[in-house]
Amino acid sequence: MAGDQLNAEGVSRRVASFDIRYTQYLDMEGRPVQPLPALADDPEQIVSLYRAMVLHRTFDAKAIALQRTGSLGTYAPCLGQEAVFAAVGAVMREEDVLVPYYRECGAQLLRGVTMTELLLYWGGDERGMNFEGPRGDFPCCVPIASQIPHAAGVAMAMKYRGEPRVTVTVFGDGAMSKGEFYETANAAAVWNLPLVFVANNNQWAISVPRNEQTRCETLAQKAVAAGFAGEQVDGNDLIAVMTRLSAAIDKARDGGGPTLIEAVTYRLSDHTTADDASRYRSEAEVEENRQYDPVIRIRRYLVNNAYWNDDKEQRLEQECREAVEQAVQAYLDTPPRAPESMFDHLYEKLPVAYAGQRDELVHKGEKS
Repeated sequence: MAGDQLNAEGVSRRVASFDIRYTQYLDMEGRPVQPLPALADDPEQIVSLYRAMVLHRTFDAKAIALQRTGSLGTYAPCLGQEAVFAAVGAVMREEDVLVPYYRECGAQLLRGVTMTELLLYWGGDERGMNFEGPRGDFPCCVPIASQIPHAAGVAMAMKYRGEPRVTVTVFGDGAMSKGEFYETANAAAVWNLPLVFVANNNQWAISVPRNEQTRCETLAQKAVAAGFAGEQVDGNDLIAVMTRLSAAIDKARDGGGPTLIEAVTYRLSDHTTADDASRYRSEAEVEENRQYDPVIRIRRYLVNNAYWNDDKEQRLEQECREAVEQAVQAYLDTPPRAPESMFDHLYEKLPVAYAGQRDELVHKGEKS
């Protein structure tokens, strides 16, 4: 008890405290605000990721246009959040496992999923998630936070097998208000799992603003409550996200356990194409946040350092348009699945009642 203060309530002393680190390297003009990490000295890598971000943005705009014209189902735009997804796709190793939610197109493209496969999925064809590329990665997950416990299971299997692999799961700020997050965070800490949580804090859980979801000063501190490290990063700064995410993945791979990275971004688009964000937020707010656009910021960094110019930009835009149009045409040319295929993966042995319904669909198809 030495050194403790005794008062009417008994002994009072501080038993725990914590700090949350925030990392930023580039301001909105692409200028360094602190000494840059080593990866910033690799212009080839930064240019490659910038190209990937522009391709992602071009694909994003085309997907919205396809939905508006009836050629695609509901789609979740990614405008303003490209740096987070590019960093995830770039930093993970091939043998690692990505457990995504529904806004991970940028990361999935970098990991080998094709634009045509993504369009198939958003067009209602589940074959799009049977991708040829990263076979160990999980498909898109739409129910909020439900993929996070899956990530713990994958990470537990990696640890059990003694594999030097890491699981990365990405989710929005709204998912951190759900029990699936808290339960998984607790398990990840107790079992010291090779699991990295990436919270894409884009400030809106559909129409619910971040300040109405939680009274926590940061989302990152929710990891501290579970017993592992959490930190914030400027999610519009590609170099910052890559640096901190890389450190978290390396730590997990070396047995150091989980980390939560809260990437602070802003959703410049509607939540999905089924949403109209103008009903719950002002255009002035959106315009205020547009100045922090991650694609423009990293392009300014490249231009400031003579790694990029207008001619390269024009060629890139043309290349991206052509690549997207080619993927779209492949998607549109893909024959639809036979209606009876909806029964094919429901049961190991299809019940008699369903088998009759399947036969009826086959018979109708043959008659037509």
